[in-house]
Amino acid sequence: MTGLLSALRFLPAAAATLLAVTAAAPVAQARPEPKAPEEFVALRSVDPTIIQEMRYPTAHNFMGVPVDGYRQPVCILTRPAARALHRAQTRLLKQGYSLKVYDCYRPQRGVDHFVRWAKDLDDETMKGEFYPRVDKKRLFEDGYIAEKSGHSRGSTVDLTLVKLPVAPAGPYLPGQKPVPCYAPEANRFPDNSVDMGTGYDCFDTLSHTDDPRIQGAQRTNRQFLKKTLTDAGFVNLAEEWWHYTFKPELFPDTYFDFPVARRSVAGH
Repeated sequence: MTGLLSALRFLPAAAATLLAVTAAAPVAQARPEPKAPEEFVALRSVDPTIIQEMRYPTAHNFMGVPVDGYRQPVCILTRPAARALHRAQTRLLKQGYSLKVYDCYRPQRGVDHFVRWAKDLDDETMKGEFYPRVDKKRLFEDGYIAEKSGHSRGSTVDLTLVKLPVAPAGPYLPGQKPVPCYAPEANRFPDNSVDMGTGYDCFDTLSHTDDPRIQGAQRTNRQFLKKTLTDAGFVNLAEEWWHYTFKPELFPDTYFDFPVARRSVAGH
């Protein structure tokens, strides 16, 4: 009994020592998300009339799942690129058209997600729509997927044209029967844009801006978009009719990783 009483006398002191050690231990805290530099803005704050159908926060993309780093469906760009789009939009509205953006700034973590997906040869969930004629083993070799993207520098945008008045876009239902992205317009996913000959993000040589097989109204639409954006200071990527980069870039050598979210550019 004496031993038990002695042990009980030491309990308060031991508890106090434990509390002191616990209080002194550093508390693990989550790393704060990086914010965009002041030179980045939400496109809507520069031009609210440009239509935004941001694909990567949704499952309607070539992977079939939302892309890492896309927290909200918001287009973020460097301020000069956003202002250049505004100039192009002002011109287009007078001609009965509007721009529609699919993707703008892309965080590096999103690009890393693309790379992981491309290396998983068993995942071909969206092959029937986005790359029906391409062997997934060739996505890197053929240039469809890369470890770095100009989008991460903030001055590149994927976009198309919409005829005014704007018709409603068709809803995407996960699991719906895929239709090849190069199918006739009436059969492709109805995204309310003018006919460019393929859908957005179509991994196919028909997506090359000046592919000679694209003729008639489809070719006219591509050239109309190209001329409008070239006049505003953008340069087209020849392999993708939808891909344009504003020049000169503010950050030609920097690949950012802040998330696509309104808070990333709050107050800019």
